[in-house]
Amino acid sequence: MSTVFKAASALSLALTTVAALSVTDASFAFEASDEVPEADIVIDPSLLETSDEAVDQRVVFADFVEVSSEIPQDVIEADRLANEKRAEEAAAAEQDADFNNSDASSLQELVSQQSIDGPLSDEMQCLAGTVYFESKGETLAGQLAVARVVMARAESSRFPDSICGVVYQRSQFSFVRGGKMPRINTGHRHWRNAVAIAKIAMNDAWDSKVEGALFFHARYVSPGWRLQRIATIDNHIFYR
Repeated sequence: MSTVFKAASALSLALTTVAALSVTDASFAFEASDEVPEADIVIDPSLLETSDEAVDQRVVFADFVEVSSEIPQDVIEADRLANEKRAEEAAAAEQDADFNNSDASSLQELVSQQSIDGPLSDEMQCLAGTVYFESKGETLAGQLAVARVVMARAESSRFPDSICGVVYQRSQFSFVRGGKMPRINTGHRHWRNAVAIAKIAMNDAWDSKVEGALFFHARYVSPGWRLQRIATIDNHIFYR
């Protein structure tokens, strides 16, 4: 590229020199003779030489290097927890929208107003399952009391911070075997009542005599707990 440019520059200079004859010189030339002497243009051949190196010159681009950065594990974990929280909040919002909070004169009436159609969130499934297995044969007040204990634990710093975490905590509920909940007969009226009670408890829609209780046990056992006794409802004794 550089050699060709030099050659073109030399040719342009030669042509400019010929064209730059002064008017006086041109007049003199025409007066002296009608013939204009030919002017030889001499170009240095070296300017036209092209070396193999020049011909072989190519544009060389830098090698493409793929740069990858490993995302720290704590960032991945934080993102996972944030996604889970958003999913739980969305599910809770959906459950709240499905909750019927019409004025009811009794817990029985409030239970009858609830619908169990549609899928349940994981938290609702855990709470309703606990009510079902721990108190399905008891009164609605007794079932609500069990649900309120689970809710109180989830809000306490002494226990896991989620309903499912409380339910599946090791050695807390006898119906949980191997970290799993037994199969539930979802077509039975006991399940419908359990789901309705769980919705009422999660929406804090009906007061219970055991508010603040964190523990309960069946009346036929005596664990010897040194805890404040709050109330006895049906087959369970509740403690704070």
